[in-house]
Amino acid sequence: MSRFRTVSAAALLAACRASPAAPVAPPTTIAPAADLGFDSARLATVAAYVASQVDSAYPGAVVAVGRHGRLALLAAAGHYGADDPSPVDAHTIYDLASLTKVIGLTTACMILVDEGKLDLDAPVRTYVPKFRGPQKDQVTIRQLLTHSAGMHWWRPLYREATDRNSAITLVDTTPLDTTPGTRFVYSDLGAILLMQVVERITGERIDHYLAGHVFGPLGMTSTRYLPPRSWQSRIAPTEIDTLFRHRLIRGEVHDENAGRMGGVSGHAGLFSTAPDLARFASWLLETHKQEQEARSSPLAASSASPPCSVLCFSSDIVVQFTRRQGIPPGSTRALGWDTPSDSGYSSAGTKLSRHSFGHTGFTGTSIWMDPERDLFVILLTNRVNPTRANTKILRVRATVADLVAEALLDESR
Repeated sequence: MSRFRTVSAAALLAACRASPAAPVAPPTTIAPAADLGFDSARLATVAAYVASQVDSAYPGAVVAVGRHGRLALLAAAGHYGADDPSPVDAHTIYDLASLTKVIGLTTACMILVDEGKLDLDAPVRTYVPKFRGPQKDQVTIRQLLTHSAGMHWWRPLYREATDRNSAITLVDTTPLDTTPGTRFVYSDLGAILLMQVVERITGERIDHYLAGHVFGPLGMTSTRYLPPRSWQSRIAPTEIDTLFRHRLIRGEVHDENAGRMGGVSGHAGLFSTAPDLARFASWLLETHKQEQEARSSPLAASSASPPCSVLCFSSDIVVQFTRRQGIPPGSTRALGWDTPSDSGYSSAGTKLSRHSFGHTGFTGTSIWMDPERDLFVILLTNRVNPTRANTKILRVRATVADLVAEALLDESR
């Protein structure tokens, strides 16, 4: 018997329509693989491979692959975890971990830049006056987004702070590790600082802002911080926490520092499903495509573009944020997003185009988008259950991306 389960288009549409009041989001209906430029047999190997890694790389997983705003594959495999043999399905909710940085925080920054409220090259102190210390006046918003601000990558806020405010104060007063703009250091502290910028500009806590300005407009009804107790049976458990809470974590953020911050931070805290992320990816790729069409034929693009019925901003903002910045030299980072490694060692695998962009999450999540092919690949797992010691997800992510690329028909590659 097959170990993976696919979802019908009718079931997916029913889930997407669960909130009638939500505005219409970009279509994410399941289409025949060939209609989207895939070899159906090769695409089936993606789901089969994800299923083959159950109880090796993770307890369970959901994979979603789509093009042109439609899903070609949505499959679930495995179970919830070591203490719960219940099978996961395509609507299982996962802790996104650091996908929070791009799905949430980066998207908020894109909106604020488009509205003229956020200047990428302004000093951070313009927005967060309490961020003071040697060389901190040199730190810019762009450097935070490219992880080149000179900030330490992490500190144990969950041990040092007592609540969200005291954790934020520790971030603001932590001395820089290196001179701003000179070295890439992937930094959770930088994301927490950038979160403060967003909150000060908007006057809202980031979870409230994203709910009203991103997830609501896109119809992402299963995406949020602080999932309610009624969702718990649908949420994949993460780790047996031996550092902070000393129990199995389910329905609350896995990241200890985000946990100390009450579950709401710029670096972690979001929960979501593969269908919701497919909506997000379809919208972002569609917005990116509008910029490409405008460059090739401004008149045709303006006449062909339908009225915007969901979250809208200038398409050139998407291109700007998803393009590799080259800051510092040699870095693969775009603004918030990452791009494929030149060496080929990347969660994007070796076959996505050089203009692809994506991100990963510590709990075993990833999302990659290839605008050249109008393609997205989403993989959600709880690989940290029951322990973070299992790192086989590193190989799995790259293999999934390569299998998807290999499933494209020749004219679509």
